[in-house]
Amino acid sequence: MIITKRAYARAGFVGNPSDGYHGKTLAFTIGDYCAEVVLYESPELSFSPSSQDHAVFDSLDHLLDDVRRTGYYGGIRLLKAATKSFAEYCAESSIQLPRRNFTVRYGTSIPRQVGLGGSSAIVTAVMRALMEFFEIRIPEQVLPNVVLGAETEELGLTAGLQDRVVQAYGGLVYMDFDGDHMDKHGHGRYERLDPALLPPVYVAYRTDLGEESSTAHLRVRELYDLGDQKVVATMAEIASLADTARRLLQEGDSAGLAEVINRNFDLRASIFPIRDDDMAMVRKARATGASCKFCGSGGAVVGTFEGADMLARLRSEMEGAGYRFIVPQVAPNATG
Repeated sequence: MIITKRAYARAGFVGNPSDGYHGKTLAFTIGDYCAEVVLYESPELSFSPSSQDHAVFDSLDHLLDDVRRTGYYGGIRLLKAATKSFAEYCAESSIQLPRRNFTVRYGTSIPRQVGLGGSSAIVTAVMRALMEFFEIRIPEQVLPNVVLGAETEELGLTAGLQDRVVQAYGGLVYMDFDGDHMDKHGHGRYERLDPALLPPVYVAYRTDLGEESSTAHLRVRELYDLGDQKVVATMAEIASLADTARRLLQEGDSAGLAEVINRNFDLRASIFPIRDDDMAMVRKARATGASCKFCGSGGAVVGTFEGADMLARLRSEMEGAGYRFIVPQVAPNATG
């Protein structure tokens, strides 16, 4: 039996990065890009490298190009961490796994290190494959916790639950990470919304290598934990924007939603360092009249536009500056 599972890229639409601070967010999965995992039974437990795990190169130029495109870390570490976290979840849940070995192979079309949830997509796809292989089910609301644990506890990454929730649920998802609710239930409040509520949206991203998302979060986390008034208040306001955006979506108020999206980025920029290249990307998009904010921690942006003329200007400006530009398909698939 050969098992194939996918998980899709995601765009944090409104409210991020408050997900890591007991906030609220809206996000959607991007059907244009996915991580795919193939798992099958084998005599030994094996993790197969992909093109992102190169260790042999034709030349020094080949090495330099590979590092610029994919960084220093491939996906094997994610496969191992996902498998370890899955096994530990089963042990803690008194689920006895049969002694079966398997081989895992992966591939991904998700652009790396530009804030589109590439790492969490690989881990989520592995979890889905393991669940089918061992014929067990991790509850949908719990799966994001297990995925997050693989990345934070096993690999030491700084991350929140948003990516893992929207990739587990699929489509357009509203998330409330209220601390009291999470302490009581072990997970947040998650609700699927109809993707048809979304106005026309776009995603654009840099084609040069970005940076690990944990880099931007470290200092803000320190200040938040110390109770810094500006950081705490700003993060609370960012979280409140998710509720406002949810209401505006249901009312069909695209103009109001555009203001919320821009406000989200402006608040973020007041407490997070923003790279010059990323700030230029946001300004270029906004100059066309489109709204714009980060999808994640930088390197990719998401926003709304109005009409074919604005779309044409937006596409021309972004592609002219060397960015990849798409009008994304929202991926509803939560089980593939």
